[in-house]
Amino acid sequence: MDMQLIIDYLTELSNNNDREWYHANKENYKKAKEEFENLLQALMMQIGTFDGSILHNHPKDLTFKMVRDTRFSHDKSPYNPAFRAHISSQGKLPVPVGYYLMIKPGNQSFLGGGLFADMFKDATAMVRDYIAGNGEEWERIIHDPEFEKYFTVQGTALKNVPAGYEKGHPQAEYLKYKSWYLEYPLKDGELKDAEAFVAKAAELFRVMKPFNDYLNKALAGFRMPER
Repeated sequence: MDMQLIIDYLTELSNNNDREWYHANKENYKKAKEEFENLLQALMMQIGTFDGSILHNHPKDLTFKMVRDTRFSHDKSPYNPAFRAHISSQGKLPVPVGYYLMIKPGNQSFLGGGLFADMFKDATAMVRDYIAGNGEEWERIIHDPEFEKYFTVQGTALKNVPAGYEKGHPQAEYLKYKSWYLEYPLKDGELKDAEAFVAKAAELFRVMKPFNDYLNKALAGFRMPER
């Protein structure tokens, strides 16, 4: 697991974000991607000690492409200079929720979890209903001292409590949300030592697990929309 190889490649891509450079340096990309997959494998083995549901995955199936969709973006740079992965019992699909990792130099790396996608109206409705009916468990998870040490629930939210829910509900604030996720930012210095990084990431994912489990109970039976 050579973290430096990953960081160096991504830094260079960030400084030369064009197709010509990318294709001229395809070999370096392959090496860096292989190191990222080795890192994922080591991380999965650690996560497996507290969540065996993810162990059947192959690292290469959990990663995301670097190519950006620039059609509706002001930023026309063709690549996102980051290695990203989502590790869950069903691989990299957004549901069930799992453990998210993004390595991006310039202090833009983070560990994440929960439901990032807010375009699936059914998923949002399922989580809202579950929080509305299981508010005490929700509060217990998000106010656990170990959890609060690292995480605050984030997400896109409506201005008001949506129709169909009590305005005075104890969890009214969270019923406004359309997505519910966690982000733990990482400084570049925390990425230098691969083994230390894997240990830290696994520990944070362990703390995150009850939050993910709660959302996955809410999302039981969710089907990804057919294309």
